[in-house]
Amino acid sequence: MTDNKTISRRTLVKTGIGALAAPAVLGVLPAQAQSQVIKIGHVSPKTGPLAGFGEADGYILDQVRGILSKGLANGGKTYKVEIISKDSQSNASRASEVASELILGDKVNLIVASATPDTTNPVADQAEVNEVPCITTNCPWQPYFFGRKGDPKKGFTWTYHFFWGLEDVIGAFLALWDELPTNKVVGGLFPNDADGNAWGDPKLGLPPALAKAGYKLLDPGRYQLMNNDFTSQISAFKAAGAEIVTGNMIPPDFTTFWSQAAQQGFKPKTVTIGKALLFPSVIDSLGERGNGLTSEIWWTPHHPFKSGLTGQSAQQLTDGYTKATNRPWTQPIGFQHASFEVAIDVLKRAKNLHDPKSILESIVATNYQSIVGPIHWTGQPVKNVTKTPLVAGQWQRKNGKFDLVIAENKTAPNIPVGGKLQPIG
Repeated sequence: MTDNKTISRRTLVKTGIGALAAPAVLGVLPAQAQSQVIKIGHVSPKTGPLAGFGEADGYILDQVRGILSKGLANGGKTYKVEIISKDSQSNASRASEVASELILGDKVNLIVASATPDTTNPVADQAEVNEVPCITTNCPWQPYFFGRKGDPKKGFTWTYHFFWGLEDVIGAFLALWDELPTNKVVGGLFPNDADGNAWGDPKLGLPPALAKAGYKLLDPGRYQLMNNDFTSQISAFKAAGAEIVTGNMIPPDFTTFWSQAAQQGFKPKTVTIGKALLFPSVIDSLGERGNGLTSEIWWTPHHPFKSGLTGQSAQQLTDGYTKATNRPWTQPIGFQHASFEVAIDVLKRAKNLHDPKSILESIVATNYQSIVGPIHWTGQPVKNVTKTPLVAGQWQRKNGKFDLVIAENKTAPNIPVGGKLQPIG
């Protein structure tokens, strides 16, 4: 008897590309061997303007594959686990395409994805329409949920997310700015993408919260990604006397803006930008102009959490990464590790690893202590989202090297402060 429901969900794809043939090798494997292999699909931006988010992927994937090399125990059986990782290329269409390949071609049992709505949203959409369990992170929950046209009364069925929200970044930014004497005039830089539209939303974004806190936000409107001229925004900020600049930008756009601000004599007292200022590589590329810039902080070596998978502290995970790669630590390390922590925990607890609904039930029942904090979907703030803590800090140059210093923790007092906020220049 044919399962029409199964056929329909394996052939329905939003991008319109057809089902891909499964790898030929599967055709020669005995049925017993096929049934003992569990596949995890993974999507993140390894190339393109958001590649900083995927910088730690190789290290984390090697670590997790090593842990799973002896298999995964579930229900008295040991299953081989295969992780198939694909590059979204920082592009939403590509993210959708590779997610479709993982679901329809590779037949993954669970899919994880991370790094801004450009990757999380199209991957989650493919998982939802094809009824495949999905866990995502590294994207504020509003662009993830509302960017996918989520209804808080209904939520989604197959797709779950953990990260902080705009309310958290607003609280962290305000706590940071309150430490400096300014005129409270803020220039906003919001691109015409899912993140920028969410951050600048007049009802759900920064504008109402900043106004309530006594700050005046000047929003000159959405700019197009990979913009090469911020003269109009800089002129508007100078005319308004803005002493604070905030927004959510990709690294190339911030680099262009900050260079042109110097050329045009715009010198704000503090610059707090989401996304672009997360990565040491971006700050290093700015030279002296990187000193004093501020950003949200999701995770550091100093966070007080441990991995439920390896027992490592945040510092130990960081030390392992820097030793293996000879590169500075970067915030996504913790969340990439946590993605697989949660995925493996889910698979260990699932009653039937070959039933997508069983894996989904295991996701819903998650109550896990991860290296980024507790992961437990309780229905708040919406059905498919659970939040992780957020603080804010500043890049400060010490002994010729930049260090990201936690400068405020009012939004998460259990995360220790590392220093005081300094004015730019």
